[in-house]
Amino acid sequence: MKLCTICKKEFDEAGERSVYAEAGEWLAGEVWQDEGELCPLCLENRARLVMMYCPEYAS
Repeated sequence: MKLCTICKKEFDEAGERSVYAEAGEWLAGEVWQDEGELCPLCLENRARLVMMYCPEYAS
């Protein structure tokens, strides 16, 4: 189990991921360089927010 650096909740890295969480993983690795440090929910939220507010990543 790991601790999410945003929400501070424990999460299982091997757990199932949604499409939004997968997009969040890409953003974590390519944009914010915090890959592996966020829980699936925070990854999902990040991806949704980027799609709404950062048109340069939505294509």
